[in-house]
Amino acid sequence: MALRVLLFCLLVLAVIEGHCREAAIPGCHLHPFNVTVRSDRHGTCQGSHVAQACVGHCESSAFPSRYSVLVASGYRHNITSISQCCTISRLKKVKVWLDCVGNQRGELEIFTARACQCDMCRLSRY
Repeated sequence: MALRVLLFCLLVLAVIEGHCREAAIPGCHLHPFNVTVRSDRHGTCQGSHVAQACVGHCESSAFPSRYSVLVASGYRHNITSISQCCTISRLKKVKVWLDCVGNQRGELEIFTARACQCDMCRLSRY
């Protein structure tokens, strides 16, 4: 009986791990997505390319502020927080080939993420 319970538990763990492997990747990492580029609303020229984005989570924390911070803020800043966001640390240029009306071909360079990292959250990045 104990052996059956053990085998059942191992089977459940194997199914759960295989099913949630993508979602369970810790930290900040590259994630591919398809980009479609159009020259105008009519799609005179268009093309697509797989680009990379940075997705995931980073550590953040909050704690009571030090006394010096409390005094300097007039006792309004009683919690200090440190936040990190998943951001692009290196970029690379990739070429997107555009198919145009009249069997013409064009070329456009776009940027995609090459590497990601957890870094200080900055409003200007988002």
